[in-house]
Amino acid sequence: MENKSIARVDALDVLRGLVIVLMALDHIRDFWAITPFAPEDVSQTTPSWFFTRWITHFCAPIFVFLAGMGAYLYGQKVGDLRRLSRFLFTRGLWLIVLEFTAINLSWMFEWPWNEGFMFGQVIWVIGMSMVLMAALVRLPLAWIAGIGIALIAGHNLLDGVTPESWGSLGWLWKFLHIGFAWIPLNAQQSFGFLVVYPLIPWVGVMAAGYATGPVMHWEAARRQTWLLRAGLALILLFIALRAGNWYGDPVDWAPQSRGPVYSLLSFLNVAKYPPSLLFLCMTLGPGFLLLVLFERWKSPLTDFFQVYGRVPFFFYVIHFSLLHASARLYYYLTKGWHVDFFSNGPQQWPEGYTPNLALAYIVWFLFIPLMYFPCYWYGKYKFTHRHWWLKYL
Repeated sequence: MENKSIARVDALDVLRGLVIVLMALDHIRDFWAITPFAPEDVSQTTPSWFFTRWITHFCAPIFVFLAGMGAYLYGQKVGDLRRLSRFLFTRGLWLIVLEFTAINLSWMFEWPWNEGFMFGQVIWVIGMSMVLMAALVRLPLAWIAGIGIALIAGHNLLDGVTPESWGSLGWLWKFLHIGFAWIPLNAQQSFGFLVVYPLIPWVGVMAAGYATGPVMHWEAARRQTWLLRAGLALILLFIALRAGNWYGDPVDWAPQSRGPVYSLLSFLNVAKYPPSLLFLCMTLGPGFLLLVLFERWKSPLTDFFQVYGRVPFFFYVIHFSLLHASARLYYYLTKGWHVDFFSNGPQQWPEGYTPNLALAYIVWFLFIPLMYFPCYWYGKYKFTHRHWWLKYL
């Protein structure tokens, strides 16, 4: 039984590590090989650019879902609902503070007020979801599951609702359901909040992860069977709904004049901001299957991913500055360009710049092993020390 429990916990760490490594590829692309078009724009992209972006779509949904599952397992460990609620509330606030300070600064290398905006991405929405989960965990588990399913499956019914229909509260609807929405924070509208990750349905994903937590206490064969069936069901639901453009995404797919490959890209190109039902089925379904795989399969590769999965937030916080600084230094030394590709639009990019996807992959293959050593050190430190603040990093 002990070995089965260890395998279960290891699988969660390995999956977290995998999505962290994939996430880094997306951010390397942002800093080292940004394109003047969205890589998922079927009218402009190529398969290599598209799939480089597409494989990183799995990161946020799986990470938020596992955060909910981890909250349930932590609650079972401490055996105190009030303590769990307090932890979720304080950790959520801490994540929000870090998003608007250290993480925003790492992305832009400028304080938000100098750039005229601050933005909320995945750490912001995890923090807000945790704050709300601090209240939701006091409800019966069936209610939490119902709320999670309703937010995930039902929020696309609200796609036609516009901020203007909310009148003076339009900002609230942007905060809840409009991706990449601008909310002015001063009368001159010279400073504002860019809501990259709106709250709905991310809190539903975390609630669903929390409600799935008991599955991880089941006997191994039963747990793996459930995860396998649930993962396949989500994938089949995605294919069925997407094939007929029935429901679950604001933009229909369509055959493309560029050929069948681009028709496939159109089929796979579902909305992330906010994540549609189909986006979540497409990403969480394979995530369940990977949990089964990583519980059954142990190898040097899974051990490698596990190092990152044990300290995912540590990796997340420090990797932005390293990627940003190294990209700017590389282009200055090789091209003489002193430019921030991420913060400046294509009109400010140097003449002669061409995005190089091969360069992004080379940097990725170099960067991930280099991050192994600080992550291994911090993971070991965290395991051998019991400082209260370690729970927040």
